[in-house]
Amino acid sequence: MNKRAIVTLIERGGKVRSFHVERADKKTVQKIVKDNIAHESRLHTDESKLYVGTEEFMHRHSTVNHSIKEYVLPAAWIGDEYWPRVHTNSAEGYFSIFKRGMKGVYQHCSEKHLHRYVAEFDFRYNHRAAHGWTDEARCIVAIRGAEGKRLTYHSCS
Repeated sequence: MNKRAIVTLIERGGKVRSFHVERADKKTVQKIVKDNIAHESRLHTDESKLYVGTEEFMHRHSTVNHSIKEYVLPAAWIGDEYWPRVHTNSAEGYFSIFKRGMKGVYQHCSEKHLHRYVAEFDFRYNHRAAHGWTDEARCIVAIRGAEGKRLTYHSCS
């Protein structure tokens, strides 16, 4: 019961964007989806009821039904449109890395600072070697992100 709500959007083969939300309810999740995903995109999710209704503002919404042990739908031609494989493996992989880091490295995180940890893991995922980033390039980007900022604990909120 000590779980905190994080909504994560992952572009297949691309970047991740995560949001620490007070409640992961249908209204909140659908607003995040609507505000952050292009209408022309295809949304792949699990069978959660939080995503019911996203068809109104998404080009396509496909689901895998984990409750019946369905994890991947194969690619197929439907009419004259190609549908790629449908799965949520990218999101599950991201959360696996995030949870391992939170338990194994940081061990404790208060609700107040969770958004900072989430931002760090998003940065790591978006700048990983699989996307062609070297340690040097990643370091330069991180330092440039801090340029002109002075951060003290008292200014954190």
